[in-house]
Amino acid sequence: MNNVIPRKHYIEPDVLLVHKPAGMTSFAVVRELRKKLDIKKIGHAGTLDPLAHGLLITGIGSGTKKMSHYLALPKTYIAEIILGKSTSTGDLEGVITKERYVGLGDLRGNDIEDSVRGMKGTHRLPVPLYSAIKADGKALYRYAREGKKPPYVPEKEMIITDIQLLDEYHSGECHVVQVRFVVTSGSYIRTLAEEFGRRIGYPATLRKLYRTHIGTYRDADAYRFDAKRKKSARDFVRVIMRILLGKKRSL
Repeated sequence: MNNVIPRKHYIEPDVLLVHKPAGMTSFAVVRELRKKLDIKKIGHAGTLDPLAHGLLITGIGSGTKKMSHYLALPKTYIAEIILGKSTSTGDLEGVITKERYVGLGDLRGNDIEDSVRGMKGTHRLPVPLYSAIKADGKALYRYAREGKKPPYVPEKEMIITDIQLLDEYHSGECHVVQVRFVVTSGSYIRTLAEEFGRRIGYPATLRKLYRTHIGTYRDADAYRFDAKRKKSARDFVRVIMRILLGKKRSL
């Protein structure tokens, strides 16, 4: 049948690995699977932000009861962090809230690498204002969308069990750092990126985020939607980047 997903993408008969494209919400992935499989009862183990891409573990039918197990697994991400800009959402979906010029040579590679290594360990940090975490029974993102300040911003323990600097380079008035994070469940990479910026002395925001693993399960083994959908999602991300970063060249 042309609507059946190959078995190689399943890790259990009712648990499926799916790649979420950038520009698509996690719920939209579930909606597409419901159409493709003609099954209404589908859930996932851990939301990815719309701008992010990478691995989602989904439960099909009875598999929805297993999602709490997969949700608790550690996550591995590759993040591109912009130093020199911060936004209202902690990524390129928000509006720029702070800017600081980063001159060529202002940041040394050794300083960046030391700061990255220093991030390993336990952090207790405020969760993003654009998140589903609640304050006084109301999701923080609802306060943000209404232009209201929440009564308080909850803090959460986030543990980085492994971290590695992959690349760093100067780009216009900013500096871009590519970092591989391995974190415990419930950690917000947007928040950790901002914390990294604070430690090195610059506003920071996420440029790109790729979830490569959940536990030992790989995005490389995940089912992918058609190329047309992925191309549309990539175009969406490029438009956002050009607007917010003032780039004229294609990203």
